[in-house]
Amino acid sequence: MDYKTYAVEDAPAGSKELLAAAKKNYGFVPNLLGTMAEAPSLLKAYMTLSGIFEESSFDAAERQVVLLAVSRENGCEYCVAAHTVIASMQKVPADVAASVRSGGPIGDRKLEALRAFAAAVVESRGRPSEAQAQAFLSAGYEKRQILEVVLGVGLKTLSNYTNHIAATQLDGAFAQAAWSRQVAAKA
Repeated sequence: MDYKTYAVEDAPAGSKELLAAAKKNYGFVPNLLGTMAEAPSLLKAYMTLSGIFEESSFDAAERQVVLLAVSRENGCEYCVAAHTVIASMQKVPADVAASVRSGGPIGDRKLEALRAFAAAVVESRGRPSEAQAQAFLSAGYEKRQILEVVLGVGLKTLSNYTNHIAATQLDGAFAQAAWSRQVAAKA
């Protein structure tokens, strides 16, 4: 389906302020947000939920592992590329991001448990097995973090599905980290 990618200047009234904040924060308006601007309520929900996920008990590397794993499972080329760049900016080791992009495993046992659990939540449509949950907890995570993974899944579902429906164009800022499910499957 064809969707316009809005800039601050031509965005619907309910999205202008949100896009202006994104531009101030990132230095540009990412195409995902410009596309979401079509529905101001979606843009507001996504930006708000992003801020809430930042407040979870996960550190920056763990948050990026969740967001990358969910995006990979959902086959979202835009979000895998974007979060690869963001992970690098947040000093997540390159081998960790590369492992998540390829479907794992990550050398760090705890991060691998997080990647595997986030992928299992998506793959099972929110019904991971008791064994999968126990493996996550046995790696050193807490029960509340199971639900924080669900928060990350919800966040990425908003963006992944928007990108699938709108065929969002990858921003130049993320081009060096381009990814496709087909290439990942061959790796």
